[in-house]
Amino acid sequence: MAFSVEIESFIKDYVKDLAEGTASIFAGAGLSIPAGFVNWSELMRDIANDLGLKVEIETDLISIAQFHVNENLTRDKINKIILKEFVDETKATENHKIIANLPLSSIWTTNYDKLIEKTFLNLGKVPDVKYTQKQLLLNKPKRDVVIYKMHGDVDHPAEAILSKEQYEQYHETHPFFLNALAGELITKIFLFIGFSFTDPNLDYVLSRLNFRLEKNKKQHYCFVKKHQLGDYLNPDQANLDYNTRKQQLVINDLKRYGIKSLLIESYAEITSVLKEIESQFKKRTIFISGSAEIFDPYNRNEAISFIHTISKSLIESDFRLVNGFGWGIGSSVINGALEAINENPLKYSETQLILRPFPQFESGNSKLLDLWEEYRQKMVSIAGISIFIFGNKPDGGKIIDANGVIREFEISESLGNICIPIGCTGYASKIIYEKIIANVDHYYANPKKAKEYLEKLNNIETPLIDKSKILVDFIKFLTT
Repeated sequence: MAFSVEIESFIKDYVKDLAEGTASIFAGAGLSIPAGFVNWSELMRDIANDLGLKVEIETDLISIAQFHVNENLTRDKINKIILKEFVDETKATENHKIIANLPLSSIWTTNYDKLIEKTFLNLGKVPDVKYTQKQLLLNKPKRDVVIYKMHGDVDHPAEAILSKEQYEQYHETHPFFLNALAGELITKIFLFIGFSFTDPNLDYVLSRLNFRLEKNKKQHYCFVKKHQLGDYLNPDQANLDYNTRKQQLVINDLKRYGIKSLLIESYAEITSVLKEIESQFKKRTIFISGSAEIFDPYNRNEAISFIHTISKSLIESDFRLVNGFGWGIGSSVINGALEAINENPLKYSETQLILRPFPQFESGNSKLLDLWEEYRQKMVSIAGISIFIFGNKPDGGKIIDANGVIREFEISESLGNICIPIGCTGYASKIIYEKIIANVDHYYANPKKAKEYLEKLNNIETPLIDKSKILVDFIKFLTT
């Protein structure tokens, strides 16, 4: 999908923030509505009816909740509505799944539902959920992400922030949440999704940060859907002109808080943007697949030097490497990566090298082949690019193609990874090269340019060490 220049620039910057660990997301009701949950208007419909009001006309829904409490001196009905509307078993949307795949250390939300934390759990990640002040004092061991539910959780509807009085007192009842949010808004880049910017708590924090930081605040982002003639708010040109003008005023006002609006034509475009963010981030991680009992048509020193050089060069180009410690290959990948890291530890980090040595013995009820398949799936899923080198193994006194490398190619292909075989190294890599080159249009967005690189990597006349620069240049071409 083609994006505007503004969104393309945002994606590039946000991917960089993800890599640096400074990206976060603030999720509003709009993230959960596509999963089947109600919006605020629907949540307050019965409450408004009881008061003799029409939810279609009212815009201050927080006051409606407060009117109900004033009239009944209890919020029992509101609590029951929250339980009814947000405990249903619903499936995570594609947006939830993409967000859970991103390396976010924190997520903020005003939603009561549990979709975000459940999505992380389903992916094998550990969420540390905070919806009370006391929970902020404790950290869950081995957590992957902190989820701040600043308005409460469906399991505790009586404490859910909903009425005007609760909003007015929030700075007294939940000061630690406001302090934590202020700290993150200072140190991280936020992407607001499904948020209308009518929340008093967020307005409270943003206004005070704006006053204190003035022009030194961080640049944050939010999605804003353009008004279109014929949608439910714009039945005619007069309404479209009015709402478009008002929207522009809101967009300009958000700039005071350092929030830049990303204009989209439809909500489906949000999914496309998130997919592109995920894709570009994954391309910064490269899976190196290979095994070698012998290094024909090259000698051992040539092959080891080549693998060492490409690993070092990729680390120095700010990529991450994933390797399963393949026979004859893994040590050279590790040595090359560590050389780059040790030579400049302030610039490169050991977190750029991810090792997943294959288990050598069966455990529990799992067969060894099943464990290997699980390991391969996990390794490949981390990366967005897969490189294939050599790929041979001994079998009954003969050297054969390594079926494990072929399997890693199949997994890479199924997950949509960009596959790069070093065809000149032969064996499984040669098989993969021949399959790709026969249908290069299927594997690359720019098949003509990709074919040039692949053929250079397959050319046995060129010294192997010279191909290290060709490979790195190819990867940079694919990721810029």
